[in-house]
Amino acid sequence: MRRAWTGRTAVAAAALVSMFAAGCGSTGLLHRSTAPSTTPLPTTAAAPAPVPGTRRSRGAAAVSAHTSTPAQLGFPYLATKNTTRVAGNDPASNAAAVALAVYPSAAAGTHPGAVALAPADDWAAAVAAASLMGAPFRAPILLSGPAGLPQATASALRLLAPTGDPALGGAQIVRIGDVPSTGTLHDATIPGSDPYTLAARIDAYEARLRHRESTDVVIASAQDPADTMPAAGWAAESGEPILYVNAHGIPAVTAAQLRRHHHAHLYVLGPPSAIPDTVMAALTRYGRVRRIAATTPPAESVAFAEYRDPACSYGQQCVHVPHSFGWAIRSPGHGYVLVNAGQPLDAAASAALSASGAYGPQLLVSTPNTLPQAVLNYFLNSATPGYTSEGPTAAVYNHAW
Repeated sequence: MRRAWTGRTAVAAAALVSMFAAGCGSTGLLHRSTAPSTTPLPTTAAAPAPVPGTRRSRGAAAVSAHTSTPAQLGFPYLATKNTTRVAGNDPASNAAAVALAVYPSAAAGTHPGAVALAPADDWAAAVAAASLMGAPFRAPILLSGPAGLPQATASALRLLAPTGDPALGGAQIVRIGDVPSTGTLHDATIPGSDPYTLAARIDAYEARLRHRESTDVVIASAQDPADTMPAAGWAAESGEPILYVNAHGIPAVTAAQLRRHHHAHLYVLGPPSAIPDTVMAALTRYGRVRRIAATTPPAESVAFAEYRDPACSYGQQCVHVPHSFGWAIRSPGHGYVLVNAGQPLDAAASAALSASGAYGPQLLVSTPNTLPQAVLNYFLNSATPGYTSEGPTAAVYNHAW
């Protein structure tokens, strides 16, 4: 096979240009703006005004009457042929931009049925909420603190104008934890004051509406954000739940929820320093346990991107097997989500990009100047496009957000 130099440099450029983007994973949708935003976003909405809806929700917070431009929402303002950057000023802006990239809401059929409103002060609960982007709900995440909707979130809700999802009982918004109501939208509420409880209740809520429990569960640490972040993209793509443990054991609320899965396949994301072997051993009471880990969070994100259970040899698609779990991305032609390992809320904010368009895993970066060696090696060794005698137009290429 003759390698296309344009393909190799495109992958490297995709990685470098998209570093510290909030969300990353190709949607194939049009960009609404190409001009950078220079206006800082205020932290809360001003001038409350109603949003069209089917039933008024209780609560004091309301969606702002002010409509931000797409650029002010952090919507992609820099794009190359292989990369798109989401450059919001904060995770709430990034989440708003990603939701509008996936649901441009410009015509009938492009609005979401519902959105998930996750707590901006609880990164673990927000990551667990990513599973609501999975089928059949397809609800992108927006973020809010308890006092009032950030302006970016309020403006995005006005533009998204969720239509109400029959799979969610007609709800237009699923409120998770201590977040405000919109004032007018038909909502469903998942209460809880800690990530263990919220993750378990998100799982139970989805299982009740789907009329089944998932056979696969991601087990992550609520104390180690960088190890947990890549779970958000997978939960959004698969709809499979994330349940939390910690270095000391399995909280009672997590154990109770695991029992409802009736010996599911449990995938522990993180090294023994985050989830000790003693916790792994305790988890065997609830199902078959496998660990996905590496020496650093970026390397772990690569390991998760490549993982497939049952194991398949290179190039296989794991067809005709009763069960499979994992991205198993070891070839070119995919989307990739590059996220700052120090910004755990951006994993939740970008999750919808992993579940639409060129579906793809979230990969972690840690500095603005160089790729982590594990991520660079992954791009060069597993994802470099190439072509044969047909020429470059017959090749497959990558896109990074």
